[in-house]
Amino acid sequence: MPSGHSTDRGETIVALASGAGRAGVAVVRLSGPASLETAHRLFHVKQSPALAPRHATLRPLYAPGNGAFLDEALVIFMPGPNSFTGEDVVELQIHGGAANVEAMLRACIETGLCRVAGPGEFTRRAFENGRLDLTQAEGLADLIDAETEGQRAQALRLLQGEAGNRFESWRERLIEAMAALEAAIDFPDESDVPEQIARRSLEPLARLQTEIEAALSDWERNRSVREGFRIAILGKPNAGKSSLLNQLAGREAAIVSPIAGTTRDVVEVRMVLGGFPVWVADTAGLREAVDQIEAEGVRRALDRAQSADLRIWLLDVTDDADTLERVSRETSFAESDLVVWNKTDLAAGRMTDDATSAISAETGDGIPALLLALEQEVVRKLSSSEAPIVTRARHQSLTSQALHHLQSARRAFQDGLGPELVGEDVRMAARALGQVTGKVDVEDLLDRIFSDFCIGK
Repeated sequence: MPSGHSTDRGETIVALASGAGRAGVAVVRLSGPASLETAHRLFHVKQSPALAPRHATLRPLYAPGNGAFLDEALVIFMPGPNSFTGEDVVELQIHGGAANVEAMLRACIETGLCRVAGPGEFTRRAFENGRLDLTQAEGLADLIDAETEGQRAQALRLLQGEAGNRFESWRERLIEAMAALEAAIDFPDESDVPEQIARRSLEPLARLQTEIEAALSDWERNRSVREGFRIAILGKPNAGKSSLLNQLAGREAAIVSPIAGTTRDVVEVRMVLGGFPVWVADTAGLREAVDQIEAEGVRRALDRAQSADLRIWLLDVTDDADTLERVSRETSFAESDLVVWNKTDLAAGRMTDDATSAISAETGDGIPALLLALEQEVVRKLSSSEAPIVTRARHQSLTSQALHHLQSARRAFQDGLGPELVGEDVRMAARALGQVTGKVDVEDLLDRIFSDFCIGK
């Protein structure tokens, strides 16, 4: 976003608010003090009736320069502060051709009363005018980007303010503790009053610490809902990992070859399981590498296994007994891993008791059952009735800072340090939580946050 746009509230901005491309209807939005006057400049007859607030009015629109007819539009005026941005807003619902939208934007600019909005500038004004906090603004961005039902549901809960309300309640409890600690500082000559006041102020912080720790423990789940649940397919070369990936994806996403070591890099496909986004990764076969390229592929496979939310160990049912015993001995199966036997069309009846499922990646036999098992696991891990609190890396970092200062405050009190030092840590914890919602010290973050929005939002 161009520098200065966010702070000059005297300017009126305009942009396409609906999706780009060919459409039946497009919405051009104006926000700022000259929004209504800009719309009036597009009316052909100067004595046209003024726009009634919050009433859709059908009006012909004309270019302000030569008076050429532009389009017939539904025009809606929403005076501030009761609008999305908190400012006067006018929306022009016009026909959605790209050339028509461009002509309408050009006509608005030619009035000399407005300029083109920067990315996210409408939402930033909503934040600056107190219509949204930062977590709600981020929820709105997530809602616009949502491609699955799980993402949509999480974004809506953020937009409704559930996370912001929780962060703000935590901050208020810290402020209450700070006030009590300040009172303790005000009674330096009383032998036991400062300690009694400080103790009463810090006892509720133990419960607050537990709540924050629980929210942080849910961070990975919320991240997976937003960014995608990660599944890694692992196994030795020629176990059929690429064939399995293709079966799960329903297309030829990975190269399949009888030559061991064909897959050298991580190949990913995106799926939707149970309403949640899922990334399934085919990895290089795990063995002693024969060259540097394969060694790099094995290293990446191990890295992906480490970061995966779920690992599928694909075993080859046609291997001889010694090989199977060695694989079982050398493979670190976790309790949550899925163990899948492949090539059942070649050697049926040779699976062991630790198999989660048996498939043939060649014929597709067993794939529907495996997909169902994966979907159930994704839903089990990502579904929650609890409100999503920590959903972005920014939230995670600031909440972790708050937890660190909270822990330091409690240790300082236990070590017998004065209320001044204890209070400083409590203040720093409250400041970190305030940054999450935008209550304090966020100016340097705003450009970065709102630059991720589309223009027009």
